[in-house]
Amino acid sequence: METRKAYFASDFHLGLAAGTDPHEREQRVIAWLDRVSADAESVWLLGDVFDFWWEYRKVIPKGFTRFLGRLASLTDSGIGVHIFTGNHDMWMKGYLAEECRVTVHYEPHITTIGGELFYMAHGEGLGSRRIGGRLLFGLFRSRIARVLFSALHPRWGVAIGHAWSKSSRLAKHVSLPFMGEEKEDLVRHTRSVAAGGCRAKYYIYGHRHLPLTYDENGRRMIILGDWFSCRESYAVYDGKELTLVTVQ
Repeated sequence: METRKAYFASDFHLGLAAGTDPHEREQRVIAWLDRVSADAESVWLLGDVFDFWWEYRKVIPKGFTRFLGRLASLTDSGIGVHIFTGNHDMWMKGYLAEECRVTVHYEPHITTIGGELFYMAHGEGLGSRRIGGRLLFGLFRSRIARVLFSALHPRWGVAIGHAWSKSSRLAKHVSLPFMGEEKEDLVRHTRSVAAGGCRAKYYIYGHRHLPLTYDENGRRMIILGDWFSCRESYAVYDGKELTLVTVQ
């Protein structure tokens, strides 16, 4: 019997009008989901799936209909779909869980897949020494900020969200090369988590927009890359090995 696989991807930034046409990017993501559904046991999307996402009590951002429908189709067929919140879509509430039956993770997550222990997170702020960025991220996630933003009419709230998104370094095509293991936040974070007693063999992150495999002391760390500087960037675990796949 063929082993069912686990697939991992992140940083689709659906809706971002930069790098590649957003509708074409959504179609590529959907085609990938269709392809992996043939042998997937689970699909893990590690944050910034949407370039902006905010759930009002009765309103969600327009668009993404085909993508959301595909998520529902996967879960209806028995494939486990997991979504992590990222720094661009941290404001998810219950819509995706209720309508698409996906599992939403708001914090780093440790789980066993195929007998191996995995540690997964989006990556924003992890291992960072930049106090200002961590404070800003905490502010965005605070209850008072959410309450105040929810008080805005969706016409204004969503417009502000998209304006903030367009001001990001992604929209400006700013990328950062690998800075060396001592300067990379996620390498530091992985070492810290392992030193704290985590026995995971595999550590998987998004956020960094740099496809990378880094092996150290029997651990494998993978940064998944994004889907606008690459046509496809994802990882697959076949029950024996975790592999990063990129298609330029």
